[in-house]
Amino acid sequence: MKEDESEELSKLAKAAGLLLEWEDSDKRPRHLDPKVQRSLLRCLGFPADTDAERQESRRRLERLNHPCTLDELPPLITAAMNTSISLPCPVRANTPFILTLEDGDCRQGYTDAQGRIPAIAEYGYHRLAFEGADKNATELTLAVAPPRCFSVEDACQENEPRLWALAVQLYALRRDGDGGSGDLYGLARLGQKAAREGADALVISPTHAMFSAEPNHYSPYSPSSRLLHNALVAAPELLFDDQAIHKAKRHSGLEKQLARLEAEALIDWPGVNRAKLAWLRLLYRDFSDDPSSRYAGLRARFDAYRRESGALLENHCRFEALQTHLDEMDWRRWPEEFQDPANPAVATFAEQNADEVGFHAFLQWLVAEGLNSAQRELRGAGMRIGLVADLAVGSNPVGSQSWARKQDMLEGVSIGAPPDLINVLGQNWGLAAFSPQGLVRSGFRSFIDMLRGSFNHVGGLRIDHIMGLMRLWLIPEGESPTQGGYVNFPLDDMLRLVALESWRHKAIVIGEDLGTVAPGFTERLAAQRILGMQVLWFEKEEEDGDSDAFLPARRWSSEATAMTTTHDLATVMGWWSGRDLQWRDRLELLGDSTLEQEISQRETEKRELAKVLNVEEDASTQQVLEAAIAHIGRTPSPLVILPMEDALGLEEQPNLPGTIDEHPNWRRRWSQAQGMLESPQVRRRLEILVRARREAKLNIRTGQESRANQGDQG
Repeated sequence: MKEDESEELSKLAKAAGLLLEWEDSDKRPRHLDPKVQRSLLRCLGFPADTDAERQESRRRLERLNHPCTLDELPPLITAAMNTSISLPCPVRANTPFILTLEDGDCRQGYTDAQGRIPAIAEYGYHRLAFEGADKNATELTLAVAPPRCFSVEDACQENEPRLWALAVQLYALRRDGDGGSGDLYGLARLGQKAAREGADALVISPTHAMFSAEPNHYSPYSPSSRLLHNALVAAPELLFDDQAIHKAKRHSGLEKQLARLEAEALIDWPGVNRAKLAWLRLLYRDFSDDPSSRYAGLRARFDAYRRESGALLENHCRFEALQTHLDEMDWRRWPEEFQDPANPAVATFAEQNADEVGFHAFLQWLVAEGLNSAQRELRGAGMRIGLVADLAVGSNPVGSQSWARKQDMLEGVSIGAPPDLINVLGQNWGLAAFSPQGLVRSGFRSFIDMLRGSFNHVGGLRIDHIMGLMRLWLIPEGESPTQGGYVNFPLDDMLRLVALESWRHKAIVIGEDLGTVAPGFTERLAAQRILGMQVLWFEKEEEDGDSDAFLPARRWSSEATAMTTTHDLATVMGWWSGRDLQWRDRLELLGDSTLEQEISQRETEKRELAKVLNVEEDASTQQVLEAAIAHIGRTPSPLVILPMEDALGLEEQPNLPGTIDEHPNWRRRWSQAQGMLESPQVRRRLEILVRARREAKLNIRTGQESRANQGDQG
């Protein structure tokens, strides 16, 4: 490539948001290959293979990034409260405008000497209008955000709180009548028990909408849509009486099959999906057709939900019905008239299959009502936060979100991760990403809808791979993860929208910031009061580079959650026994290393962990587990999260990255939710955690008194 052509390509790549230089997990500088630059630019909608393409792409990017007139402004601009607002295009001083606040209050004003909108003290989605010379008004939305998110301190109305929570794989819960996978009824029962033990939150696995026609696609982190919910977590028992439930199950003829599914150690997702949808369909028919007034109140609530949810819900339900009808998972292979939800053929299909579309709306309503009911019960039982939902980093490209909102999504690329210390070959998650330019053009519609759908009915939100708000590692179709590159996203805008929705829903925010993190990003999260994540296995000394020494509890951050492990990592008992290494060796996931080398390294780490936990090197797994729980409990973290796998003392982890069917990912089940916290061992572990949290709180007071005494002596 010629030097001037290479320079021109680099300028275009930067303008489109490609990161040309970065550091890998070993702190080595990396440069984005020109071939990858062109591939990613093409996927972003800015082809750059010829001079003509580069010129046209540059012109379009210039107009998008630097609008010249009010007419060229995007439909939504974010801003901070109590700060003068600069618009992306030049505006003359004393330009008149009309500002209509979200509550309807209307204000007239003028731009200041720098052409800025004077500061706005109220957060919300406000309307800003300028009247042009031709009397046609230019209108846009001003999303004015608080300076930070709703915090744990706000939730419990105290300074320096020391709360604790349980992390729950929702599908793993077990109760009589659940049909073979966990649901919101079991979650509510567990939550009440946890609240009595002193927990202030349940951090749950994603409840995003899956594929009712394709039950073999069951990873909660590869959903059909992040805008709606998984029908299989519905618990109609929270709305309907026993008579209606038993009638539907009896008429389905599946009572024996349901009992068999409930007894399984591992979830049979296809079996659960078929059986549960079959009897829920009969319940829906009874609910819809009953001529009496028995369901009048519920039907009014369902109708209101469907009306208020609008096209977002309707499109998903139509997609579900179409996918079943066409018997083809990938909508890109559907007949052309069904590939666009706006095509009249889709509306005609929906009219002809109104009962099926209505059934899927009914399922979504059941989940929304169930989440609301569970959150209400948890708060009523004393939890100060309640449910904390999980927002996956992306959605499946063949799902309803990509079908219904394709103008906001990128085609031809997948989200993944570059090579790091754990995944030496990098990762391709096979997930669709938002288009950064598409988000701006649409006024962040899909991002806002996604946040609202996730924040609804809960007290907090965990954002998986929160670095994705700043940049995503995108891999062109057909390439390996090493042939990907970072694409920047409008971080300031997205963080403001997260803060705005956080306050509107009075919900805390946790950001999963493990892995390769850009310099300064963790500090940025802290400034926004988004809690990062600290995991025992990664909290080590940094002074010596590759040190194996673990950090003492007092040196953990007070601006992040503290956890023993995550769903992708070994449990404490699994780590201490080397169970995770056995799995990785069996499935050939050790890369260039050998099992013997990994075991040797683990023995070194075990000696270091024993030191910081103050246990003997030959301590039992039970002793190590209890010490690890106490360790995270003593940290200054405002919210300690104990995974249920460690509360139960399990060896196996929920998910093994890099596998699909080789390891039983997302299929393991636990004991009955109702009595899960009542065994002597579990009660002892929770008591250890409660005691450690009290110690952490006492350490604050002791430290404050010590500082006060030093001040008096001074």
